[in-house]
Amino acid sequence: MYEQQNGPDLPAQQTAGPAGRRPEHGPLAGFTVGVTAARRADELGALLQRRGAAVLHAPALRIVPLADDSELLAATKELIDRVPDVVVATTAIGFRGWIEAADGWGVGDALVERLRGVELLARGPKVKGAIRAAGLTEEWSPSSESMAEVLDRLLDEGVEGRRVAVQLHGEPLPGFVESLRAGGAEVVGVPVYRWMPPEDLSPVDRLLDAAVARGVDALTFTSAPAAASLLSRAEERGLLSELLGALHHDVLPACVGPVTALPLQALGVDTVQPERFRLGPLVQLLCQELPGRARSLPIAGHRVEIRGHAVLVDGELRPVPPAGMSLLRALSRRPGWVVARAELLRALPGAGRDEHAVETAMARLRTALGAPKLIQTVVKRGYRLALDPAADTKYADI
Repeated sequence: MYEQQNGPDLPAQQTAGPAGRRPEHGPLAGFTVGVTAARRADELGALLQRRGAAVLHAPALRIVPLADDSELLAATKELIDRVPDVVVATTAIGFRGWIEAADGWGVGDALVERLRGVELLARGPKVKGAIRAAGLTEEWSPSSESMAEVLDRLLDEGVEGRRVAVQLHGEPLPGFVESLRAGGAEVVGVPVYRWMPPEDLSPVDRLLDAAVARGVDALTFTSAPAAASLLSRAEERGLLSELLGALHHDVLPACVGPVTALPLQALGVDTVQPERFRLGPLVQLLCQELPGRARSLPIAGHRVEIRGHAVLVDGELRPVPPAGMSLLRALSRRPGWVVARAELLRALPGAGRDEHAVETAMARLRTALGAPKLIQTVVKRGYRLALDPAADTKYADI
């Protein structure tokens, strides 16, 4: 699917420098974003690419096909035989899939007939649409799309002795089922789709390696099971502490909502989340966060912004090879100060002991930047960024 590819440059932000009109590029140009989603990964990847990002896709999960799910079939037959008092529908895709699977098993009409006579609660507008498409009508839906509000309504009504069926959707519902049971309800879980580890783990391993090596600038999560699965795989490979270190400092963990963030937060990882729990707002959040985290410096009369795998020089996007980016980051940690060749050699991935590798990578970096005077050679000592004099005091103690 998406493997480090740059997509079309729209919607784009247009920049112009002294030389006139610059090529257009999106707000995420120069950044690499990891996508862990199994469902709607194409949609998320396309949104990111249209804004200029390179996308590394590794589905951290696979979904068990509903038609093959014997657990769902058993739960469906139980509800047909023993009608619940309340059914809580949590996702549109899950509710539609449940009805379609029941049709395939020959019990669709019976299921719809049973649901017609119960108190049917819908978590949000998309779920309402799926319910009505099945010829049913929801009794109530919260304006907040919050399961907490659904829980409050049920507890206010009183659930003592009532049978409540909850359409589960692969993500944890913290405290929801427990609170209903504590209130005296009999809760029946309807596992509309279940998550399993991916059959091919190599894409996940590549994504983990890239995250640990800071080869991605952000990791996106659209479900709690995907986050938990990635963390579990990292632990299996002995990379969990390194991954957490990357997520704490250099790789931005972006979650579609607070429930999705729970496995990460349990390990002390702070995440960013959009106000509206949708893919579009998630991408817009990245468009704000990643450029805001980029290092911007005044160098040799130019404005230089250092991004993940590219550099903006006076607003013009300049792709830079990985070795060059390693050198540039090492120089930017102490802008204006001389960095010795030996230290730069250690910054190069797999460079060995030959300092000639630094010279070769430096030459390619200068060519990629298109402004050789940005980096000065200090004879017998090393290299330095040609920080503008007015900025010397500001960056002296970095």
